[in-house]
Amino acid sequence: MPLPLGFTGAWLDRADQLRTNAEGFAAAVADPRARCLLLDGIDCVPGEGGGLCWEALDPADERALLLLGLDDAGIPHFVREAPAGVRIDARSRTVMRLLPLLSGPEAALYGGARSLVDWHARHRFCAVCGSSTDVFRGGWGRRCGSCNAEHFPRVDPVVIMLAECEGRVLVGRQGGFPPGFFSALAGFVEPGESLEEAVARELFEEAGIRVSDVTYVASQPWPFPSSLMIGCRAVATDPALTLDTTEIEAAMWVNKAEVRAALAGDMGAPFLAPPTLAIARYLLEDWAG
Repeated sequence: MPLPLGFTGAWLDRADQLRTNAEGFAAAVADPRARCLLLDGIDCVPGEGGGLCWEALDPADERALLLLGLDDAGIPHFVREAPAGVRIDARSRTVMRLLPLLSGPEAALYGGARSLVDWHARHRFCAVCGSSTDVFRGGWGRRCGSCNAEHFPRVDPVVIMLAECEGRVLVGRQGGFPPGFFSALAGFVEPGESLEEAVARELFEEAGIRVSDVTYVASQPWPFPSSLMIGCRAVATDPALTLDTTEIEAAMWVNKAEVRAALAGDMGAPFLAPPTLAIARYLLEDWAG
């Protein structure tokens, strides 16, 4: 497996030991070398040369600091929570134009920061009693000032899979995809089901196919807003499709030659392949050899 996949391989030590150490966290904030990631809402801001933009900590900025971690030299790196009242667009497509300017490790670091800032913006109030919450644990939690309930950042597990049948795999597209773009089918894991059950359910619901022999391939964080993509393969017993057109606009079975043509960007390929940052592309690359 090529390492890292998109949005993996961040270069910071997450420094969990500082999250619960008030003195250690205060020392990190006071470190004159400390850097803060500059964001526009939750979108990245290109720095000189196209990388991430870091700045010194501004003591006049009263927004909470969220600890991203320490680099190899022990320099603390932070990001600030979004200003109260600012609208956060977790589906912003502006960032898609900026991501190619980042290296793989920078994209991974940005993805984690993006998801963390977005989570804080959506959890300013307690899910138990409705009172306001405050940042604690170095930015990796919020605590209710009324009932003392504690809330922590979570990810949403999503299965993304290739069903294989008779030497071909299934790709599909939603209505909002760019023209010609097809990808692996995907869906959220529901409470009370395993990953294997989620793969089988989603493929049957969206494409009307029954599958067996579900196997895990790889995983990838996907910060839009905060998913964990769990890549799988499965074997279909019958290639006949019955699409749920509210979810899938079109789907088709493609062979290895067709997948390789799409990955190579050939003009005659039957579909446009997913971008390099997406695990869907890796699943197709892995299957096509």
